[in-house]
Amino acid sequence: MTIFRLADTNDTLEIDVQELIIAGWAGREQAGIDEHIEELKAIGVTPPSSTPLFYRVSADQLTTAETVQVLGGESSGEVEVVLIGTEQGTYVGIGSDHTDREAEAWSVAHSKQVCAKPVGQQLWTLESVIDHWDELKISSYATFEGEEVLYQQGGVTGLLHPKDLLQRFGLDAPQLAPGQAMLCGTLPVVGGVRPSEAFRMVLEDPLTGRKLEHFYHIKTLSVVK
Repeated sequence: MTIFRLADTNDTLEIDVQELIIAGWAGREQAGIDEHIEELKAIGVTPPSSTPLFYRVSADQLTTAETVQVLGGESSGEVEVVLIGTEQGTYVGIGSDHTDREAEAWSVAHSKQVCAKPVGQQLWTLESVIDHWDELKISSYATFEGEEVLYQQGGVTGLLHPKDLLQRFGLDAPQLAPGQAMLCGTLPVVGGVRPSEAFRMVLEDPLTGRKLEHFYHIKTLSVVK
């Protein structure tokens, strides 16, 4: 059971996430998909067989912790909108598809599995933003040698709308089943994909002035050979 909070009221939400899905290559325009493909090809990742792809990851990889541990120094974060299904409806959050880039060169699916998926504790209802979804903005900031720099930034218009994304996942309505959580795709990186000491991601709703934010540190474990 993971403890979340409804951002507008601070009410506690206890959600038992049982299925975690990573929507990869989920750009709305082919040009954006191609840019991300080229970005990852530069670090040895094989292009996808089709787009989007829905990777399955162990549900216990989802975490709201402020520190995650990774094996070796070749992992990095990427900001993503998160959808979480409950009996009361679907909620929206912000998260990071933290990925082992070394493993990604030989298996994208395995690389997704070996890293925790940090998500912010505060959520919005999907209903509160679905009618102006394309106004939302996402960004991330990575820390290198103690200095935080812009890592990703853009509108969600670069990614599939939840109605389209979930339809391609096989659902008739933009609602996940209770216990399902999905990370919904990412944006290109400023300056290339690279590991960092810490990672901060932000989801903004300019129409209402609301903001969701999460920050986490990356603790690197040594690789024993």
